[in-house]
Amino acid sequence: MWLGFGIELKGTNAIVKLVKADEKPEIIDENEYCSIVSDKAGIITKINAQAGTINVKVGDTVNEGEILVKGWMEGKYTGIRYVHAKGEIEAKVWHTKYKRINYNTTERRETGDLENKYSIKINNFKINFNKRVSKFKIYDTIETESKLKLFSDFYLPISIIKTTNREVEEVQKTYSIEEAKNIGIEELQEELDNEIVEKEKIVNKNINTYEVENGIDVYVTYEVLENIGTNEKIVF
Repeated sequence: MWLGFGIELKGTNAIVKLVKADEKPEIIDENEYCSIVSDKAGIITKINAQAGTINVKVGDTVNEGEILVKGWMEGKYTGIRYVHAKGEIEAKVWHTKYKRINYNTTERRETGDLENKYSIKINNFKINFNKRVSKFKIYDTIETESKLKLFSDFYLPISIIKTTNREVEEVQKTYSIEEAKNIGIEELQEELDNEIVEKEKIVNKNINTYEVENGIDVYVTYEVLENIGTNEKIVF
């Protein structure tokens, strides 16, 4: 299911990108038998099981899909008894970002100058009020459409379209090894900081850089404490 989109401006084109939403985990009824499996790779740091049989121990490295708490219990005289496994398993997991920073690059930045053009659309027929091309050599374009209405909920088949051109200049930049390294580290750390909500659970940060032809490869890894268990129905 496609549930979201993003817009990337590139030159004079707006590129719409569809983003596939993560599927929601299946909710298993309390009366159904299930195990707890890992939904991420990591190193177990804490286990607290209320029902079921613990299948791992603190310090174990587990992979995605591995059983953490079995949905059954086995007694010497009672045999195997299936249950709805319950518990909390915490692990240290890794979030890694990578970026290559070239020593020679072209930086795009807005000059602050812009121009607005307007047009009117009646049904599918469009009338442009400005015939001339943009005065800018390089620019990004943003287009917004506003429908006309008579009342709060009665829209006419007429729209006013505003087209805004923002001038962009391209500047050639040359970075030293240290400058390229610092730029990569800063950008990747900002991305990871935006992704990880519970900052207090970040236990370590690892940074690795490798010189390549014409640039540098930067890797930043955050080690984070997270709950990794999800229920998986037992199929007989």
